[in-house]
Order: sequence, then structure tokens, then C-alpha cells
Amino acid sequence: MSNNLNLYLPAPTKQRFAATFRVVRRVSFWVQLGLGTVSSLALLLAIFSRNTTVQATTNPVMAFGVFLGITGILVLCFRLYLSFRYRRLDRTLQSPNRDLHPKKEEVLQLLNTGLIVSLIGLLLAFLASEVTITAVAAKALALPQGVAAYTSTNSIRPLDIFVVLANVNLIGAHFVGSAIALGLFSWLDD
Repeated sequence: MSNNLNLYLPAPTKQRFAATFRVVRRVSFWVQLGLGTVSSLALLLAIFSRNTTVQATTNPVMAFGVFLGITGILVLCFRLYLSFRYRRLDRTLQSPNRDLHPKKEEVLQLLNTGLIVSLIGLLLAFLASEVTITAVAAKALALPQGVAAYTSTNSIRPLDIFVVLANVNLIGAHFVGSAIALGLFSWLDD
């Protein structure tokens, strides 16, 4: 079926690829930056809350989820750095001097690196969200139904939800990076 589509879709020229690459690069950068900023703020709020030390000692699973979330944000920062390299690539593709144009293999290598980084970040964010959702679900199941007893170790805090929110936003940010890199990679690789 892919071969049938290739009969109707022409291979990209350098100009078409550069124009598409410019638009996609900008959209990808800003979406990833926005989702990464929301994730960072939510994690910072959870980390620097008043009762973090009490909760971290009683719930190491949530602390591990926060650690994986921070690692996912660092991977996202590296992915945003690669977007700046994409910007340099975009400028050289738009250059009227054909000697400055990068080779197809160089473009594919850079897109491949971006794809691998995004997939690693996607895996970290997925694991972080699984760990934090498991911790929140365990707290919810530990609460007795219909009893008005309050214990701080079993209650679900709003900051726990912020950690879940941060990790889910990280999944979205890394997914956008993966989808964009994979789409451009497959379009150029034909």
C-alpha cells in the first residue's frame, strides 16, 4: 500500500522539504516548549511544596515518579536543543548557494537523532506517569470508604495530581517530537 501512495505523492524537492521543514520545526518547537514548561512548573510546585519531605519519606514510589519526570524534562531540553540545530539546517537548505546545502544523509542522521531522543523521552515519561498513577491509585484504594478518618499518609494531595499532570504533559511533548521526526524522516527517506 505504501508503494501505491508513492506513485501519487512525488518525492520532496529540496525547496518543498525546506518549506515544510520550516513550518513543522516551528510548530514542534513551540508545542514542545509549552508542554515542557507546564510540566516543569507542575513538578517544581510539587517538589517545593511544604510537605514534600514528609511525603517523600513515606512514599518512595512518588519520589521515583518525580525523578523520572525530571529526567524526562532534561531529555526534552536536549530535544529543544536539537530544534536549534534543525533551525541551522533549515537556513542552510534555504540558502541560494547549493554548495552549502547538507547532504541527504546528514539530514536523515539529524532527524534520526531527534527521533531516538524523543523516543527515549517518551519511554521515560510513560514510566513516570505509570509510577505516579500507580502511587495515586494505591492511595485511593487505601482510603476506607465511608469513614471520616483522616491520615496524611493515605490521602491524595493535590500535588500528587500535579506530578501526574506533569508526566502526562511530558508524554505529549515527546510524542509531538517523535511524530514530527518520524514523519519527516519517512517523507525524506522515500
